[in-house]
Amino acid sequence: MDFALFLDFDGTLVDIAPRPDAVVVEPGLIQNLEALRQRLGGALALVSGRPIAQIDGFLTPARFDAAGLHGVERRREGEIVGGRPEDHPDLRRQVERLHADSAPLANVLIEDKGASVAVHWRLANAEDAQRAEALVKEAAGLLSGAYRLQLGKAVGEIVPATATKAVAIRTFLEEAPYAGRRAIFLGDDKTDEIAFASVTEDGGVAVRVGDGETAAARRLPDPAAVRALIAAWAAGEPIDPDALPPA
Repeated sequence: MDFALFLDFDGTLVDIAPRPDAVVVEPGLIQNLEALRQRLGGALALVSGRPIAQIDGFLTPARFDAAGLHGVERRREGEIVGGRPEDHPDLRRQVERLHADSAPLANVLIEDKGASVAVHWRLANAEDAQRAEALVKEAAGLLSGAYRLQLGKAVGEIVPATATKAVAIRTFLEEAPYAGRRAIFLGDDKTDEIAFASVTEDGGVAVRVGDGETAAARRLPDPAAVRALIAAWAAGEPIDPDALPPA
């Protein structure tokens, strides 16, 4: 059977870092991804909460098909659509407010992605973390349902309500070279659960990386295991996601 492979980035391909700009791409990963993409006839895409430009920066010189900002922007065959900050004036006002209100909070990071915004409190003390979470929840509530709040690992992100990784994957699967293939999606966070459910519903295989309750049927323990799997598949071992450990 022909497969289409969809991969989250943070916590899946690379280990979670204290700051988004501090992740490390392990040697050989880019080459293995390129080899696996070739083996899959091009049907490999990254599906991330990061902007596509950030993913490119970590994986340079490679340029993969990708959905960024949880699907707000998407690139296939080199062309990017969606994700313009100027299309989100209400969100831009809340980004300014988040910067101002979080300024007194030590080690709270506002990650402005243009068409979405993430508030990180991984390095903050308990009191500041609680305040940061309250701020991002308040900002999302003021956006009148046009945006939704996604809570992850010490992060809250506000994204357009219509953008999900599930929609992004389904859109890829409507187009060559993904069409007609069985989807495999690997992700690690609460924000990936909607896509786990949709991929499973469509007959694909969802793989949760790390612990936690999940809608995925399969599980890998950590990003190191993901990288080892990609290396094995790139080297020609059988691609059999149903043989992975159960979740």
